[in-house]
Amino acid sequence: MSDTAAQPGMTADVLTYLAKSLVDHPDDVRVTAVTEEEETVLELRVHPEDMGKVIGKRGRTAKAIRTMVKAAATREGTSVAVEIVE
Repeated sequence: MSDTAAQPGMTADVLTYLAKSLVDHPDDVRVTAVTEEEETVLELRVHPEDMGKVIGKRGRTAKAIRTMVKAAATREGTSVAVEIVE
């Protein structure tokens, strides 16, 4: 894996917007793009107190976030996965 300075445009913006809308500490939201073989992994980092908000009950919020980001990536013609990192 290698970190890239450039993030996938609209896809990273969608993830950042969604995460900042959900959390109490929006200034602590960080999205990092990591390029793997055939897809880009967007790593989402939030304040420790906000982890439960981005994961949700039974992971429903995290699943919804992943669905919306994948839809944005499909529009761009790219393959993206979202990973929530502690």
